[in-house]
Amino acid sequence: MSRPHSTSSPEPPAPVPWWRDAVFYQIYPRSFADTDGDGIGDLAGIRDRLGYIELLGADAIWLNPVMRSPMADHGYDVSDPRDIDPLFGDLDDFDELVREAHARRIRVVMDLVPNHTSSAHPWFAAALAAPPGSRERARYHFRDGRGPDGDEPPNNWPSIFGGPAWTRITDPDGQQHQGRPGQQHQGRPGQWYLHLFAPEQPDLNWGNEEVFADLERTLRFWLDRGVDGFRIDVAHGMAKPDGLPDHDGWQSNKLLSHFDTDPRFNDPNVHDIHRRIRKIFDEYPHAVAIGEIWVHDPQRFAEYLRPDELHLGFDFHLALTGWDATAIRAAIDGSLAAVAPVQGTPTWTLSNHDVSREVTRFGGGPIGIARARAMILVELALPGAVFVYNGAELGLADVDLPDEALQDPVWTRSGHTDRGRDGCRVPLPWQGDRPPFGFTAATQGWLPQPESWAALTAERQLEDVTSMLSLYRSALELRRRRPELSGGIDWYGSPPGCLAFRRHGGLTCALNTTDVPVPLPPGAVLLASTPGVDTQLPPNSAVWLL
Repeated sequence: MSRPHSTSSPEPPAPVPWWRDAVFYQIYPRSFADTDGDGIGDLAGIRDRLGYIELLGADAIWLNPVMRSPMADHGYDVSDPRDIDPLFGDLDDFDELVREAHARRIRVVMDLVPNHTSSAHPWFAAALAAPPGSRERARYHFRDGRGPDGDEPPNNWPSIFGGPAWTRITDPDGQQHQGRPGQQHQGRPGQWYLHLFAPEQPDLNWGNEEVFADLERTLRFWLDRGVDGFRIDVAHGMAKPDGLPDHDGWQSNKLLSHFDTDPRFNDPNVHDIHRRIRKIFDEYPHAVAIGEIWVHDPQRFAEYLRPDELHLGFDFHLALTGWDATAIRAAIDGSLAAVAPVQGTPTWTLSNHDVSREVTRFGGGPIGIARARAMILVELALPGAVFVYNGAELGLADVDLPDEALQDPVWTRSGHTDRGRDGCRVPLPWQGDRPPFGFTAATQGWLPQPESWAALTAERQLEDVTSMLSLYRSALELRRRRPELSGGIDWYGSPPGCLAFRRHGGLTCALNTTDVPVPLPPGAVLLASTPGVDTQLPPNSAVWLL
């Protein structure tokens, strides 16, 4: 007797999440486009330039913080996570931006800052007014100082921005705390509070249930407004080790640096936090959770991308790699190895608001631009999600700003020894022959632009088929529509100083980091970073072949 046939239809394959191969365009709102003439970019400026982002070919925009903030760290010190700072507009402006972006099939991802609040947050004001051991102080990390009079910090941790990670307050039986955190007034010196970054950014205590309940409220507030996900700032730093112990390895610590034995980050309890966050995201299947994860060990990095934690982990391998084919291949292998244990999606970026721009990192000037052109072809040929920092598509370099223009708290906290990150945050040049290049109606943006950017404006580059912007547009269009850019990669043999890999879909990408031309691998040229590529790949160039 034959076996009965099933009458049920096979289950259709699950849809591939939109973010798995998306190109995210990172917008630093202060520096993108200003519409109200105050010299600082705003949400209306972003909305006015959505056509440019659509023309570029990005799938999503990632907004650096636009929530209410005193701007001690340019928005990463949030005083109200469920409102828009007036510097950028209001909630109506934000809602309109989301609606118009979605109408253009552009997703909107926000920055989320859960590790700390602003010192101007109502919770911190309440903590300063409350006694030690109170519910209000339990939301943060308050501790008694060490030494006979408690004059020494509770442990030896430094701040990422320089100086100690602790600031002492004045107890409320004296003059009330006002102004800058830790500023001394008449009264009795009190406890110390932890801040891994600036004193204006007190760290939250993620062992406190009120902290998670407030984050859940924030997530739902924005997701219900149509936001398509969050990039989670300091996703590896929210949990702290029990007892906040001293550490002996600070001699290897540098400003804005992380290392895998650093007790301030990557505590195992952080994964419980991300599992709870993921349960909320699972109620919003359109949304993506992207963690900023400064963890170098591949196995520990992979832990953040387990199926019940983050969707994506922000990977910095390529952003920290110089112009060397061996190092670039090692960075790619490292990124792929970091997601392989959990079958995660790799991510790629060459720069962001915290990292030097690739043109500068690769040598500056014409050679830096040539190398940056080559590397965007390498990056866009790789499987996974790509993050493009605004201005990279124009070939912008870091700007050597005068001392009096610097605003990054790193500059002050380091005692004016580290110039900070302002050089990669200068407002974009849109049009015209002189600053502010259409960025603002004011005479100057919040950071000054160099006169030399007249040759790099978006307006000028849109009219030039050989420009960096035109290269980005061509590469993004091909990446989106050509099936050859699919599947994994296999490495090819290549001459010293070069690399080549083939996507399983059929595209070959080759890179030459040497000073001499090399023969092209087999195939027809689909796109090259240098015009006129025929049988030889010029120095500092990359090519796509079919």
